[in-house]
Amino acid sequence: MTRLSLSYPLVLLLCTIMLASSCGTNKNIPYFKDIPDSLYGSPKSIPSFAFKDPLIQANDILQISILTLDPQVNNILTAANSTSYAVQPGSANLPATASAVTGFLVDKNGMVELPVIGKIQVAGLTTAVARDTIHNKVAAFYKDPVVNVRFANFNITVLGEVARPATYVVPSEKVSILDAIGMAGDLTIFGKRENVLLIRDSMGAKQVVRFDLNSSSTLLSPYFYLRQGDVVYVEPNKSKVASTDAVRTRNLTLAASGISLLIVILTRL
Repeated sequence: MTRLSLSYPLVLLLCTIMLASSCGTNKNIPYFKDIPDSLYGSPKSIPSFAFKDPLIQANDILQISILTLDPQVNNILTAANSTSYAVQPGSANLPATASAVTGFLVDKNGMVELPVIGKIQVAGLTTAVARDTIHNKVAAFYKDPVVNVRFANFNITVLGEVARPATYVVPSEKVSILDAIGMAGDLTIFGKRENVLLIRDSMGAKQVVRFDLNSSSTLLSPYFYLRQGDVVYVEPNKSKVASTDAVRTRNLTLAASGISLLIVILTRL
């Protein structure tokens, strides 16, 4: 009777600790857990931040295609558009042998230089406005030109607790924080979903903001849609930190062994 009264509280305490540690790590895993489960048959509209077209900046690389009625002119413009520029290593959706993108480099003054047409100011413009600006310039030289402008080096970097951390060159200008995480293969089980960090270059300074992916309020953030060169960092949670801490792991193992030994000794009294 004495053995049972001594050992039972210790066994109960050990089981409680183990149960708490196994359940406590699950509460922050789901995305948008504030959206109720009752929406299966009746969808609900959730407001989100409106997308704004990104602005062209110095050092961006633009793919500018100009088609005219003169095939010879088209060949000249196409050749100029094939200038190669190095991109950051590890661009995950480029072939393994690819190390450059082609296009026109926006110089430090915010201008691109086109054959025959000359230099055109494009910094601070969206690609749609830049297209119209270039079209007006080209129309002074050639009849009925067709102009298209897009980013050639729109890249996003995803680091930390994701399946495939890398720099991703994306073909679309409309990329959200969820798109970036999806390209990186989603967060690992150790990713801190309530504390995802975004780092952005802005006029020579660094802007930093954090997202809580457990909450649908993320959809309302003005930073929900990413910009060229953004860096997303997923912080590891306490479980990952503990699993990589050799000293703490050793201490926990010794403590568990000591408790087990104590239980064995008390049950044999």
